[in-house]
Amino acid sequence: MLQHLFINNYAIIDELEIDFSSGMNIITGETGAGKSIIIGALNLILGERADTSALVNKEKKCIIEGSFSAEDNEAIQRFLKENDLDEQPVLSVRREITNAGKSRAFINDTPVTLTQLHELSEMLVDLHQQFDTLSLSDRQFQTNVLDALADTHSFLEKYRSAYISWRQSQKALQELLEQKHQFEKESDYNQFQYDELAALALQENELEQLETELKMLSNAEGIKSALVRAYGELAEGEQPITQQLKSLSQLLNSYSEYHQDLPELTERLRSAQIELSDIASELERVNDSILYDAERIEVINERLSAGYRLQKKHGVASTNELLEIQQQLEEKLQAVLNIGDQIAELEKQVANFEKEVYAIGEKISQARKKQLPAFEKKVKGMLTQVGMPNASLKVVLNTREPAQDGIDDIEFLFDANKSGQYKPINKVASGGELSRLMLCIKSLVAEKMDMPTLIFDEIDTGISGEAAKQVGIIMKQLAKNRQVICITHQPQIAGKADAHFFVYKENIGNKVVTNIRQLSTEERVTAIAQMLSGATPTAAAIQNAREMIEQ
Repeated sequence: MLQHLFINNYAIIDELEIDFSSGMNIITGETGAGKSIIIGALNLILGERADTSALVNKEKKCIIEGSFSAEDNEAIQRFLKENDLDEQPVLSVRREITNAGKSRAFINDTPVTLTQLHELSEMLVDLHQQFDTLSLSDRQFQTNVLDALADTHSFLEKYRSAYISWRQSQKALQELLEQKHQFEKESDYNQFQYDELAALALQENELEQLETELKMLSNAEGIKSALVRAYGELAEGEQPITQQLKSLSQLLNSYSEYHQDLPELTERLRSAQIELSDIASELERVNDSILYDAERIEVINERLSAGYRLQKKHGVASTNELLEIQQQLEEKLQAVLNIGDQIAELEKQVANFEKEVYAIGEKISQARKKQLPAFEKKVKGMLTQVGMPNASLKVVLNTREPAQDGIDDIEFLFDANKSGQYKPINKVASGGELSRLMLCIKSLVAEKMDMPTLIFDEIDTGISGEAAKQVGIIMKQLAKNRQVICITHQPQIAGKADAHFFVYKENIGNKVVTNIRQLSTEERVTAIAQMLSGATPTAAAIQNAREMIEQ
């Protein structure tokens, strides 16, 4: 419920505040007084785009702030929690427009985006303006109306769960089918590439090791010559180095008792002689292991040539990268074998989910169809009540492919003149007819759709007398369980108010501004009487006005 509205520096409104009643709030005033400007300001805190031309005083910013009681609304409390906004008993929504044209929005003093503000506003206020036909012609709104009447909430929850699972499994199946098609296109080529790599049967780091071996074999003679010479110098020949070191060690040892440093030096010579003797043995072993093998060189060259060709083909530089490619190709070939089983399993899932979707969808459809005769009859009766005796509504349900809200294609068709020619609402109904039709529909589903504050901006255009009286009765009925705010020119509707606000212009200094005040009972009588008979109401008009208020 909108408890309080504060407007500062918006259009010709300098500053005004309104405290609304929880029931039926009526706003009246002369044409051009600024009634719709108030609705325009309210639109700003409902998430509409800001128009900087509305700032008459460019020296200060525009502020619109609304206070709503929403502590018992679970959807709003959930929204606040999900968006990390403070949960307070009174919800504060504020919009500021700077003189530079920058717009900011706040919920409970926390900055928010316009998207968040708009999302919240749909839970707070339902604003219906003259010629505003969007929601009435919208298929989703029409579907929501039938679902509210049919009470399909529990069915819809199960349906949407099954529908989401069905769509997800369809998507997964499609991806697998596309993957299979791609695999099949690539399968022969992948098999050829795999066979080529498998035939070479490379081992880890093999090509790098073969390169090292080839270098050794290609230089075998030089290596052996160097090894023989080194071995000879160390262990053989006329004066082997190891033998010389042994002799020198023995020579120094004979004098070791005469100088303190000689024992250590003698030991070091002995260690060097032992180490060189060991090196000589290793040189001999290595020399014996090296054999020039022309056939082995040819085998290595052929294998390296085959390996280098595959490296160049696949754009890699090592044996292990080739082995990795081989592994990937093997996995792709294996996937071709496995994907058929996966597809078969997914096809079963899709079929099962589809069966469930249609089964629940059919229950929802039957529940909706069951409501149609009574709904059309009630709308017909209410249209007659509001001055449209020849008008009627027809609801058409056709089966379609499953969607988020069921398997029904729902359309409201309208006939204003008993022509028998039912056509889409927005193509045949006038602005006034649309407004009254929307009022009738909203009044029928208001309880079940848990509609927020309902605001009607001059939807009574084109009616008077008894029809206007009936519109007032319907609004008054709506206001028993929810807040209604209505801008009207009809005395019959104004008479139904729980709180009557009067919008007027006044001269302050050198400018004209819009203001508003709540009327007392006697002021209401006078205002309604003026609506009936003019600026100077007759006694009969005053009496008539009093009767309207007392009814």
